Amino acid sequence: MRRWLAVLILLAAPAVHAQTVQAVTEDSAYSYLEQGRVAGPATEVVRAALTRAGFDTVRFDLYPWARAYEMALSQPNVLIFLIARTPEREHRFKWVAELMKMEYHLYKLAARSDIQVSSLEAARRHSIGVIRDDVRQQYLKRKGFEHLVVSPGNDENFRQLLAGRVDLVALAHSDAMLLCAKYHVDCSTVARVLTLDELTVGLYMAFSQMTDDPVAERLGRAYRALKAEGALAPLE
Repeated sequence: MRRWLAVLILLAAPAVHAQTVQAVTEDSAYSYLEQGRVAGPATEVVRAALTRAGFDTVRFDLYPWARAYEMALSQPNVLIFLIARTPEREHRFKWVAELMKMEYHLYKLAARSDIQVSSLEAARRHSIGVIRDDVRQQYLKRKGFEHLVVSPGNDENFRQLLAGRVDLVALAHSDAMLLCAKYHVDCSTVARVLTLDELTVGLYMAFSQMTDDPVAERLGRAYRALKAEGALAPLE
């Protein structure tokens, strides 16, 4: 009887190692395609934690943020990173670990002397390029901004800024530098005008709510162990 009870317990236990995990994120300075493979500093941290946790089947994919976000809202065993942890999102995901802090800024073309932004209120009358379902769109929308131009990603927003179709774009400094290099633009022609201080947030890796708790907990333990050992390169 005890033997059969032990077998039943084993069968009922979540098979963490057997889970297939799909890790999703957007193209950024911290995650990008390199020779057909998703790479980048944040990707390598997440990959190391998943390996340490013992997940045998892991797939990494880059998507426009809105698609990655929707997948993490609607499908099991989806791990999304780098996602800002906000009150609106708190109960929508199973938060695994904070990977880094991020500041966001408003940028304009330096030649646009007609755009003078010294406060959030002063930015309100300008068109601002943001990413669909991104924390920057959600923040500015919550603040009552009406002239938001929504795009799938940073590339589209940056191209619109260069073409004069938006007055401002909301970017992290690292992404602004990356985009200047990508589009062969002298970074001095793009000026930072305002830091969105209230939007300095922690960026996390988080599982979809439909993911079993032991899966998320196992990854969290693996990440904390690697961090305690000093085995993870800091993300800046």
